[in-house]
Amino acid sequence: MTDQAPAMTSHRPYLLRALYEWIADNGMTPHILVDARRPGVRVPAHAVQDGRVVLNIADRAVARLEMDNDSVRFSARFGGVSQSVVVPIAAVLAVYARETGQGMALPEDIVASGDDDAAPAGETQAPTPARPAFESVDGGATDRDADADGPPDDTPPEPRRGHLRVIK
Repeated sequence: MTDQAPAMTSHRPYLLRALYEWIADNGMTPHILVDARRPGVRVPAHAVQDGRVVLNIADRAVARLEMDNDSVRFSARFGGVSQSVVVPIAAVLAVYARETGQGMALPEDIVASGDDDAAPAGETQAPTPARPAFESVDGGATDRDADADGPPDDTPPEPRRGHLRVIK
């Protein structure tokens, strides 16, 4: 008997569909972050920035949305022109609600560890490309606000007074 677990399908499409449904059920707008450099991604080139694109996949923004175990497919308008979009599940980096930012960066598929003979003879598994690490960033802080000598000052700034004078 072998200790190797049976092969399972990817968990990524299930997480994507579950998070999409959770976001939509809460009245929020689901967006996906896509690595546009992955093979099979078909999105308008003008929407891509730094190799990534954020797509609004809300029912009101797309037509014929299909999310299966292989890809996300829909039609959407870009600059007033309807275009077909195809995103392989492996290219979806995250799904989140636009209004709150709540969501999830999708984890890589878990590959069963074990013997090298897990793949059928003559087939090798392609290495999974490294994914960028996501970090939490304070959107309000700037370099000039940072104080390297001590902890940040949590006191609110003095309210600004109006510069207008009443003249009688």
